[in-house]
Parts: sequence; structure tokens; C-alpha cells
Amino acid sequence: MTLPAPRSRAERRRDTEHRLSHDVDVWVATASPDGVPHLVPLSFDWDGEALLAATPADSPTGRNLAVGRTVRLALGGTRDVSVIDGTVEVLDLDALPAERADRFAAQAGFDPREAAGAYRWFRITPRRVQAWREVNELPGRDLMRDGRWLP
Repeated sequence: MTLPAPRSRAERRRDTEHRLSHDVDVWVATASPDGVPHLVPLSFDWDGEALLAATPADSPTGRNLAVGRTVRLALGGTRDVSVIDGTVEVLDLDALPAERADRFAAQAGFDPREAAGAYRWFRITPRRVQAWREVNELPGRDLMRDGRWLP
């Protein structure tokens, strides 16, 4: 199989930002304090700076996000993936401005403010972003480091 030419960093960033702006769900990987991994898909909304997600506060993901305050996210398939390592801010449902919560509900097709159970918002700020399609894109896969997009 002949691989397509690797994308430039600018192309990978553009593709990743498109995915952040248009995808509805993201894979969320967390770990418990004793190191038990947990992986789930969650709906999200991207505002250009951070991803907003919601899950029950007492779910494994909700507990792990609240305690660990770090997360790894994955968008796309195995042959076109964007991986995001981020820090987590935990917010009660009433702590978010209504317009931001409304935007999430419109994007996700789900409004945690109307759900049964105690949900929380989780605002995830990217600290590292990587993107690659094939092995020839592994070099230079870093798009963001320490919360700053690379040139």
C-alpha cells in the first residue's frame, strides 16, 4: 500500500479544529486514583478554547475527572486520529451561563440540565494535541504543547 504524502502541521491543525467544531462525540479516557482505566464516549461542544462535556457526577468518568483533573481525549478513527491531553475544570450545572449550556445542548442533542440525576459540567482545556493518519505522519504529530499551538 502506498501512503499519501504526510500533511503539514497547518493542515493537521485545520483538520483537528474542523473535527472539534463539527464532531458531536469524543472518546474520554480517565483513570481512578488507584489506576483503573475507564473509557467512554461523551458528547461535547468546542468553543475555540475548551471542550465542554457533561456526565453524572457519581459515574466512574465523573469521579475520575473530578479527582484527577486530567484527561485524554480521542477524535476520529484509527487511521485519522486527533489525541488531546487536557486539564479539567469541574462546574456545577448552575455555574455555567445559560447561553453556553444552551449551545452545548444544541450541539450534543442532549441537555444535562433536564436529565435525571446529578450531572456536572467538565470544561477541558487542551494542553497537548497530536494528529496523524499513518506511520509517515508520526514524526511531527505534535500540534500543541503546554497549551500553545505550534507554528
